[in-house]
Amino acid sequence: MTATVAQETTETLILPGLTALLREAAGAAQLFVAEAKPAVKAAITGANGKIDRKLADDQQHQVHGYGWYAAYAELLNQVAGWAERLEAEGKFGEIEALLAQLLVSEYCAQLVGGVPMNQGEIVRPAHLVTDRAVMNRLFAPGVFKLMVEGGTQAVKTRIARRLAQARGRPTLEHTGLDETFEMVRDQFHAFAEEKVTPFAHEWHLKDQLIPIELVEELGALGVFGLTIPEEYGGSGMGKTAMCVVSEELSRAWIGVGSLATRSEIAGELILTGGTEEQKSYWLPKISDASILPTAVFTEPNTGSDLGSLRTRAELKGDQYVVTGAKTWITHAARADVMTLLVRTQPDTTDYRGLSMLLAEKPRGVEGNDFPADGMSGGEIGVIGYRGMKEYELGFDGFTVPAENLLGGVPGQGFKQLMATFESARIQTAARAVGVAQAALETGLGYALDRKQFGQAIFEFPRVHNKLAMMAAEIMGVRQLTYFAARQKDEGKRCDLEAGMAKLIAARVAWAAADNALQIHGGNGFAMEYVASRLLADARILNIFEGAGEIQAQVIARRLLEEGN
Repeated sequence: MTATVAQETTETLILPGLTALLREAAGAAQLFVAEAKPAVKAAITGANGKIDRKLADDQQHQVHGYGWYAAYAELLNQVAGWAERLEAEGKFGEIEALLAQLLVSEYCAQLVGGVPMNQGEIVRPAHLVTDRAVMNRLFAPGVFKLMVEGGTQAVKTRIARRLAQARGRPTLEHTGLDETFEMVRDQFHAFAEEKVTPFAHEWHLKDQLIPIELVEELGALGVFGLTIPEEYGGSGMGKTAMCVVSEELSRAWIGVGSLATRSEIAGELILTGGTEEQKSYWLPKISDASILPTAVFTEPNTGSDLGSLRTRAELKGDQYVVTGAKTWITHAARADVMTLLVRTQPDTTDYRGLSMLLAEKPRGVEGNDFPADGMSGGEIGVIGYRGMKEYELGFDGFTVPAENLLGGVPGQGFKQLMATFESARIQTAARAVGVAQAALETGLGYALDRKQFGQAIFEFPRVHNKLAMMAAEIMGVRQLTYFAARQKDEGKRCDLEAGMAKLIAARVAWAAADNALQIHGGNGFAMEYVASRLLADARILNIFEGAGEIQAQVIARRLLEEGN
C-alpha cells in the first residue's frame, strides 16, 4: 500500500546521496554544453574561420538557445555547490534538500525535453546538436534518477506544506550567506515590512512618486552608497550586500527596490571612469542621497543598439551644448544629475564617438517637471514598475560644463557604460528574486485563506505544484545571483555570470507572478489585488538592462568566441 503524503518521511522523499546526484546532474549539463559547442559554432562560422555576425543573426534560435543551455548548466552548478557547502556545515536540512532536488529534477527534464526561452519559444537538444552521443550526456544515470524520482507529487506537496508553516519564509533558512549579510537582510526585511509593504499597492494604484521622505530614510540607511567605498562616503559593502538589500526592498515593491539602481549606475560610472576630482565631488553626494541621479542613455529609435545614439553635444568654449531626444528615463523629474550619454564626435556613427556627461539639472517642482533651460520632458504611462515614473526628454541648447565630461577624455562613453553592465545586471537579477519571492508569498497567502468546495484551495495538488516550483526556482536563481555578486566582489570578470543570472531570474519572476495570479483566479485580474501589480511589475524585468534575447545572445557569443 502506498503511503499517503502525510505519512511520507523525509528519508523516503529525499533521494539517497542527493548532493552527489546534484553534482552529477550539473556535470552532465556542463558536459553537454561543452560538447554541443562545436556544432553550434560551425553553424555560424564564416569562410574565414571566424564567427559571422549575419549567420549568427540568421541562426538566432540555435545561438540564443545555446545561451540558455549554458545558463541552466551554471545554475545547476551553483545549486550543487550550495548544497555541498551546506551539507559540510550540517545545514542541508529538509527544505533545502527538497527544493534542490525538485529544481534539478525539473531543469534536467527541461534540458532533455526543451528549455522555455519564453512562453512560445522552446529550445531543444536537437536544435543545438544532432550527435546522439552528445545528447546522451543528458541521460546520465544520476540525472535520469533525478528526473524520474526527484520531482514527485509527494515532494511538491511536502515543500508546499513546509512553506505554509511559515508563509513562504523557509526558502530563506540557509541561503549560504554569512551572518553579516543575514543581519542586513533582517534589517531591510523589517524596514520594508513597516515602511513599504502596507502602502505599496496604494502608491501603485494612484501612480504616485515614492514619498520623498521614504527616499530620505533609505538614504540615511546607506542604501544609495552601499557599494561606494568608505573613502568616498559609502559603506563599501560590495555587490553581495547590494543583492540582499535590492531583493528585500523589491520584495516589498520593485519601485522602492529600484530606487538605488540609478545611484549604483552613477557610482560605478564615476568610480571606474571618473577623475579623482569627480570622484571626490560626486560620490559622497550620491552616497548620502543629497543628490539623486538618473541614467539617460536610451533614445527613441535605438533600443539596445546604444552605439547608434544620435543625441549630440557640441563643445563651445567651456561648455557642451546638448541637442537631441531620450526616452524611457526613470525618475528623471526628481533627479538632480543625469549620467547623459551623448555623441561628442559628430563625424562618427558608432560607439567610438560617444561620451558620458555628468549633467546637473534642477529638481522638478509641482507643475514643472523640467525647469532647466534647454530641456523639456513628458511622462510615459506604464502598467507597472511605478513609483519613479518614466519620461521622454528633449534637449535643445541644454548646457553642461566641460569639466563634467566623465574622465575628462571624449569618446570614452560607451566603454565607461560597458563597465557598469555587470553590476546593473546582478542587481536586476536580485530585484527579480525579490519580485518572485513576493509572488510566492502572495500566492501562498491567498491559497491558504481562499475556501472552495469546503476547503482551502491550498489543499489542491495543482496549487502545491505551483508554490513548490516557485520556491525551488527562487532558490536556484538566488544562488546564481549570489555567485555573480561574489565574483564581482572578488574583482573577477563576471559579465557571463551576471547575464546568466539576469536571464533566468527575469523569467522566474514572470512565471512566479503569473502563477500567483492564477492561484487568485478571477480576483487576481482585479486591480485591487496585489497579484495584479506583481504581474505588471515582473514583466519589465525581461526587457530592461538587456532584453532576454540580447542577454542570451551575449552569453552565447561570449562562450562561442572563447578559444578563437
